[in-house]
Amino acid sequence: MSFRLSNNLLGILNFVTFLLSIPILVAGIWLSRKAITECERFLDKPIIIVGVFLMVVSLAGFVGACCHVKWLLWLYLVVMLILIVLGIAGTIFAFVVTNKGAGRVLSGKGYKEYRLGDYSNWLQKRVGDENNWFKIKSCLVDSKVCTEFHNQHINESVTEFYKVHLSSIQSGCCKPSNDCQFTFLGPTNWTKGNGVFINNTDCNTWSNDLGTLCFNCQACKAGFIDNLKSSWKKVMVVNIIFLVCLIIVYSVGCCAFSNSRKSKS
Repeated sequence: MSFRLSNNLLGILNFVTFLLSIPILVAGIWLSRKAITECERFLDKPIIIVGVFLMVVSLAGFVGACCHVKWLLWLYLVVMLILIVLGIAGTIFAFVVTNKGAGRVLSGKGYKEYRLGDYSNWLQKRVGDENNWFKIKSCLVDSKVCTEFHNQHINESVTEFYKVHLSSIQSGCCKPSNDCQFTFLGPTNWTKGNGVFINNTDCNTWSNDLGTLCFNCQACKAGFIDNLKSSWKKVMVVNIIFLVCLIIVYSVGCCAFSNSRKSKS
């Protein structure tokens, strides 16, 4: 690969990355000013950090390649190598912590139920932390996932309801566990009865109040983890593609850096 080709290609790639970083940064700033819910406030800082980081790194790569600034190219390659290593480590870690656990099939039911103990210890500890779960729960409440669930299934009979396919969060957070044997009155309205539930503490935690329901249940935490698992698996696919792109760009950068050294020798 010639000096001009490798440098021009690296410059073009980083210019495109620089342009992509602008809407990311703008979105982060917009969220920080307009955010209302806990969920939105949780996202603004990471988005701003990613936007600024991409902007600085791509600018360094662009200037280093197009202006033949050797030390900027060297710094750019070091950062890219760190990113590749972190990306590989993060992908492996995500695979390990999401490889365990799945919903349990119920006889005669169209949905599955979820148990916190089925999932990895690391994920259990994350949702077991009161501060973490308070933020997650606020997100779930703000997203009105159970309100929409209630409105969607309000006119269904108990037989129809039991045949419905529910998401892991709907099953864990919006209805009581099958263990409780509550009487169905509506999707979020169940009669408890007078039993004492020793084997499943979620039965005593359940409330028909739309703001409470089973958001404090172990099943809700398990349902959230299962949903998180599905999201992480999709992110891992994207991450692998991103890593391949990073390695290609890194290879082009190495060629540009090598040619830059030869041109000055």
